[in-house]
Amino acid sequence: MTLDQLRIFVAVAERRHVTRAAAALGMTQSAASAAIAALEKRYGAKLFDRVGRGIELTETGRRFLPEARRVLERVNTAQGVLEDIADPARGTVSIAASQTIANYWLPRRLTAYHAAFPGVRLDVVIGNTRQVENAVAEGRADLGLVEGPIQHAELTRRQVDSDRLVLVVGADQPLPPETGPGRIDLRALSWVVREVGSGTRAVLEDLARSDGLSLDELRIFLTLPGNEAVREAVEAGAGATIISEHVVQAAIAAGRLQSVPIDLPPRDFALLRHPDRYTGTATRTLIGYLTSLSN
Repeated sequence: MTLDQLRIFVAVAERRHVTRAAAALGMTQSAASAAIAALEKRYGAKLFDRVGRGIELTETGRRFLPEARRVLERVNTAQGVLEDIADPARGTVSIAASQTIANYWLPRRLTAYHAAFPGVRLDVVIGNTRQVENAVAEGRADLGLVEGPIQHAELTRRQVDSDRLVLVVGADQPLPPETGPGRIDLRALSWVVREVGSGTRAVLEDLARSDGLSLDELRIFLTLPGNEAVREAVEAGAGATIISEHVVQAAIAAGRLQSVPIDLPPRDFALLRHPDRYTGTATRTLIGYLTSLSN
């Protein structure tokens, strides 16, 4: 069993697709398939079931996946120690960030960090809040950046900024009736929402709960996996959404969207890390840089 085989197995298991896993690893589909086949043949174990065009883990594969991740995590830790010894100003930091942060908040900050530490490589993956905190909890990311609260109690969480949320509808859509100062009838709108696990969906859930409603009692017209897709749908008149001002401020200024006056609490941008995992010099300098911006 080789480390390359383990990396390929984990990548395929996480994406449930050989071609997408191969692309993420920078290799050919045939090479990835051959590595999985060699691993299965060597141990006489079937790791995946082929289902249509996709694949699913077998019971053996599901049992093997956490062990493979732990091996790769230890390898990454060992590599980080050697990189620190060889040159404290070098190394790699893996970052998982939720969509709003990754697309609107993080790029300029990482660019400025790179100017100060050009020898540090930064690898960023994007997911929703739940996916990001899972990546940090499982050791697949050194740092996480998310909006709002998290579920993994073992992770440390530090605010690095705050975000303003807005409720928007298309420019030609009527505004919903008010039920009180800063309140509207949530059931009067069709909603375009993000997928389960996203921060903005959680905000809508909390808002509905404060009115004694569940999300199932609202008219959810469309669920989409990305902020830009949500914004485009709302601009086209599909309904309303709650979203970061970062995502829609240009569309509001251009008159393609209108903001609905409603009281929405600000939410945190927070940095996550696992206190029990090794933190190399490159990671520590990045943490120091990002947290210093909030002081």
